[in-house]
Amino acid sequence: MRYRITQPVKSITHIFSVAAVVMAAATLSLQSCDDSDKKIGPTIGVRDSLPVLQSVGVSTLISDSGIIRYKMIAEEWYIYDKKEPQYWSFEKGLFLERFNESYQVDAYISCDTAYFYNQKHLWELRGRVLVKNLKGETFKTSLLFWDQYAHRIYSSAYMEIDGETRKLSGYNFSSNEQMTDYIIHSSKGQFPLEDHTPTPQPDPAIMAQQDSVVTQ
Repeated sequence: MRYRITQPVKSITHIFSVAAVVMAAATLSLQSCDDSDKKIGPTIGVRDSLPVLQSVGVSTLISDSGIIRYKMIAEEWYIYDKKEPQYWSFEKGLFLERFNESYQVDAYISCDTAYFYNQKHLWELRGRVLVKNLKGETFKTSLLFWDQYAHRIYSSAYMEIDGETRKLSGYNFSSNEQMTDYIIHSSKGQFPLEDHTPTPQPDPAIMAQQDSVVTQ
């Protein structure tokens, strides 16, 4: 499948938005198929546990202004419209990546399992969650949420952040949607020291001699 978008994606969370748009379009296309040859199967009494849509081997390229900029891969995708709350399920993982003008990957998101609660506009990523933002920082955790209503990304799980100039780790991560302005609690990390020459401290023995000369 290949789709085209008209607005540039400027943050890591816009990749999620692109994925949601693509999957919504795929849902509509499936629902609009010709029903003339549809065979009616036996009536199922309770459909709460069954998905309304099932797709296997989803691989999508997305273009921006005629240039391929995004790729999305999901081995399985299910939509449950009768459960409360409704959600989309990617039980076997989800992978999203963004290409720059040279077709090199400059941002990506991957996880073992993903859920999208479409009525709440909430993404939930589980398992080996790995995110790279447009600044080149990588985020590793086992649980990550993106609340589209609150414009917030957060996690209570252990998080490791690896950047060019610093490394951080801790719990209770909270960030803006671009994952560039964030807070992590109970943290520890490594920061580069500024290159400077320490101010020499006076020798106490010399100072004592000077004080003795002055008081004589």
